[in-house]
Amino acid sequence: MKPLAGIRILDLTNVLAGPFCCHQLAHMGADVIKVEVPGKGDLARELGADPELNKKGMGTSFLAQNTGKRSITINLKSEKGQEVFHRLLATSDVLIENFRPGVMDRLGVGYEVLKKDHPNLIYCAISGFGQDGPYASRAGFAAVCEAMGGLRYISGYPDRPPVRVGISLGDTLAGVQGAMGALLALHQREKTGRGQVVDSAIFEAVMAMMESLIPDYARAGKIRERAGSFLPKIAPSNAYPARDGRDVIIGANQDTVFRRLCEAMGQPTLADHPDYADHRARGENQQAIDELIAAWTAHHDAQHIVDLLADAGVPAGLVYTAKDMLEDEHIKERGSIVEVPDRHGKPLPMQNVFPRLSQTPGKVRQVGPALGEHTEAVLGDWLELDHNSIDALRK
Repeated sequence: MKPLAGIRILDLTNVLAGPFCCHQLAHMGADVIKVEVPGKGDLARELGADPELNKKGMGTSFLAQNTGKRSITINLKSEKGQEVFHRLLATSDVLIENFRPGVMDRLGVGYEVLKKDHPNLIYCAISGFGQDGPYASRAGFAAVCEAMGGLRYISGYPDRPPVRVGISLGDTLAGVQGAMGALLALHQREKTGRGQVVDSAIFEAVMAMMESLIPDYARAGKIRERAGSFLPKIAPSNAYPARDGRDVIIGANQDTVFRRLCEAMGQPTLADHPDYADHRARGENQQAIDELIAAWTAHHDAQHIVDLLADAGVPAGLVYTAKDMLEDEHIKERGSIVEVPDRHGKPLPMQNVFPRLSQTPGKVRQVGPALGEHTEAVLGDWLELDHNSIDALRK
């Protein structure tokens, strides 16, 4: 029995933020029905590194972000489509959408309309700028919202324009917050019997992880600037070059950990030097201590450094690619990556379900579904329609 077994979710989302939200809930046992437009479906079906899969509408981006779901196609612009949608909604616990605010209203299925007949419905809306405010109606892709949330300004090097993380981080953060909001609303509904709106904005999901950036400015007038591969005044904590051309990440900014690093480097007296003796001193002399460590790492291979520092109790690790992740023994032992059969039965490695629950763990049950693959099954399961009724709807 999975934690969310028995929970029914209608997924009206596309591309990343919404689908990521929904597949997290599917992993934990919710019955997630992905409602797609007939003919083409989710844009992510055409996204991924394999052009042949993209042409078939089964791109790896879609397969990975829609695991464990069932797909049906409904034309919400038709009278019959609306009728079927409302009947499905009557048996649902949660509706999740990531359209621009106003789109669902124009389709006649906005929250204010739906709550009249479905007062216990939890309506989760994921958008760039939220459901109200002056910017609500603006298109809000993750890139723009990451900038507004403060992430872009502090990402990169001080002498260059801001850079982006190599993934759409804002989308996945908003997806996580949307899933958390849906679970909180389900818990509250147990007490009150009433549903509510979960409003997950990408820019706010990013802003939430900005640590003390806002109060630092409000109280001290301090604007955090781009610093490249380190955090200002946090030293040593950086990427250091090894002899074999790889980089090693070392984090030894705590006093006791720094002393262990110095001993591992064969320079134990360095920990007592007044320029490096405590956290504040190392912060003031950040560049000097980084240069000392880089001079040491440059004489050793990366794996040797990591093994040596692991034995010494100093946090250190290699900079992994996907290839490294697939080959790493710890990741294998933990089962952090699982192989799920693709549409042709061939194993497709992907991330496992996190966090882990000891008694009722989640599971990646299947890759993303084919467009409309489960239309007949869902209409039979949820609405108890027979084949003749479904054929009539299809016509």
